[in-house]
Amino acid sequence: MTVPGTRSRWLRGTRSPGARTLLVCFPHAGGAAGFFRDWAALTPPWLDVLAVQYPGRQDRLNDPCPATLEELADTVAEALVREAADGPPLTLFGHSMGSAVAYEVAGRLADAGIAPARLVVSGRGRPRGPHELAPRAAPDDDEILRHVRTLDPAGAALYDHPDLRPVIMPALRADFRMLAAHRPVPLRRLAVPVTACGGDRDPVCPVAELSSWSDVTSREPEVRVFEGGHFYLTPRKTDVLALLAARLV
Repeated sequence: MTVPGTRSRWLRGTRSPGARTLLVCFPHAGGAAGFFRDWAALTPPWLDVLAVQYPGRQDRLNDPCPATLEELADTVAEALVREAADGPPLTLFGHSMGSAVAYEVAGRLADAGIAPARLVVSGRGRPRGPHELAPRAAPDDDEILRHVRTLDPAGAALYDHPDLRPVIMPALRADFRMLAAHRPVPLRRLAVPVTACGGDRDPVCPVAELSSWSDVTSREPEVRVFEGGHFYLTPRKTDVLALLAARLV
């Protein structure tokens, strides 16, 4: 039997009274909690899965998007502090932009005394500080859509639909604006184990980039590579979930 686990508008999923671990998933730019909707059915019963629902999409279409990634992380961390009260340990999983959000949230949870048991990042290298990479101008819509078509040609077709594009484009635009400006100061070194995952043919996150997470963790990260491109998660879902279950026992 499950009990509702979405005690705020930020989280989607259910909670089981006997769960030993809570996996919290952070979507990619333009993505939504629905990307992870079938993960709970594919994981062991002792593992609960919640997904973060960013503003500006799906059932939060009318909620304003945050101005910065730090603002987004602040609010998600607050929701997770409430969700984690007297519950099992948290593990954070982020894909692409979600990796950056999960990293920021992990630091905030550590400050609140509930550091996650593990951070799992996917399809993205570690954040860069302003001394490494200057903030850049947010890309225009044409640049954004070229990028999305490179990473996910099938999914990008939605943005060509004349009725859907005005509805879904604002959230994607806001996500890319946050990423363009994200240069954390200080660049926090997390005292939690990190697993970095990626596709062997990812055009924006080469395999070598996954090792960059060693710069922001006090432990050497585990790097796992799967067959596929940036969205290797979809065809290799069962393999990824098997890895997560093995690491979270």
